[in-house]
Amino acid sequence: MSAVSDIKSVAVPAQEMQKQKEYTQLVRAIVEQRFTDAPKAFVHTYGCQGNVSDGERLKGMLEEMGYLMTDELEGADLVLYNTCAIREHAEDRVFGNVGALKAMKNANREMKILLCGCMMQQEWVVEKIKKSYPFVDIVFGTHVIHRLPEFLYYNLRGGKKIREYPECDGVIAEELPVHRDSDFKAWIPIMYGCNNFCAYCIVPYVRGRERSRDPKVIIDEAKQLISQGYKEITLLGQNVNSYGKHPDYGMNFAALLRELNSIEGDFIIRFMTSHPKDCTFELLDTMAECKKVAKHLHLPFQSGSNRVLGEMNRRYTREKYLELLNYAYKVMPELSVTSDVIVGFPGETYEEFKETVTLVEEAKFTSMYTFIFSSREGTKASKMPDPVSREEKGRWFRELLDAQEKIAAKRTASMVGKTYRVLCESVSKNGFIEGRTEGNIIIEFPADKSVIGSFREVTVTESLTWILRGELN
Repeated sequence: MSAVSDIKSVAVPAQEMQKQKEYTQLVRAIVEQRFTDAPKAFVHTYGCQGNVSDGERLKGMLEEMGYLMTDELEGADLVLYNTCAIREHAEDRVFGNVGALKAMKNANREMKILLCGCMMQQEWVVEKIKKSYPFVDIVFGTHVIHRLPEFLYYNLRGGKKIREYPECDGVIAEELPVHRDSDFKAWIPIMYGCNNFCAYCIVPYVRGRERSRDPKVIIDEAKQLISQGYKEITLLGQNVNSYGKHPDYGMNFAALLRELNSIEGDFIIRFMTSHPKDCTFELLDTMAECKKVAKHLHLPFQSGSNRVLGEMNRRYTREKYLELLNYAYKVMPELSVTSDVIVGFPGETYEEFKETVTLVEEAKFTSMYTFIFSSREGTKASKMPDPVSREEKGRWFRELLDAQEKIAAKRTASMVGKTYRVLCESVSKNGFIEGRTEGNIIIEFPADKSVIGSFREVTVTESLTWILRGELN
């Protein structure tokens, strides 16, 4: 599939979606016959916000099939792990947790175990599941999530093991039911897949090529959520700012933001993740001009060394990245920027790592997601010589964290005494209400739980490096 895709070639046909609705009713009939009370389904998602969004759709389908969602693994009649393949640690956790299910399966032979997501789109993983975890009932990849009713029907009816992970450039399945995990914060995927093939990244291999959803569908979904009282809409994609390349759309990402910003209501728009090579001045100007678009930009830079960026196939330079950042701060002086960085990419020297540290010091990020390089089978980087030890990379990692902590402490200290509008999200472990600023910074403050789900004005009274304390106005 080319970068510019035919809409009809990626959309799951209406007749296929209708067939899945029929399977849904067949599963529901089986469930109602076998269980006196609604069976319980435990769904756990690993990884990124895109996976979380997929998880909400998986839950929605299960609910329509007659299952009741539960947060307790014990006693669940169905366990579904929605997996992530970005880092080795995430995969190890999945294998460990699946192994722990064997005893539960032995105690309850009727319990169903399902695995899906990015890990399951890799043949070597599926083969390992077959060999080491034969008690798993259903395994399916990222391109067939919409077929969950079909898979579950055939397994419930005859005990058939399902292993479905077709190779394809990716699809878009609309009209799936959604179980929203929050009453006031919602994810809206606007595109799927990636065309970038960064040397370290498995995403293009497990998620397919870039494909954008119809803007009319996105806008209608946003309008519906806002009419239901949702206060925060987060647009999702492996690379949101490459949205809308199909000529029929007539709308790039900046134009989509403007359309969403024009919807009536009191809400905030967020988005992630952006790629620097596709981040434009037009997009930054749009962010500055749209009042409902959060002044927060997550813009992964990964390395401060041009040589390493070239080896990563990132297709921008340190200078280009800083040019974008400087322009962003110019048009949005209060902008909060967060980023991703990889420490110890194969062949990286300490001197090149220090270039990453100096970029961090110049960029003054609000926070960073920092990772030591994790080799992914099937990527270009997995075949590169990697002479630096894990221990040495760990020392670099701590040095980078120390540098960022000093920057973050200075930034949060500058916020003391100022008042911010926050979306009240939850109760913290120490009993405070946690609110998130437009810049994606958490402020804790004493208040009644009734404020959760609403916007409030909070004055910062204390800074604690990564979070703030404040008082409700």
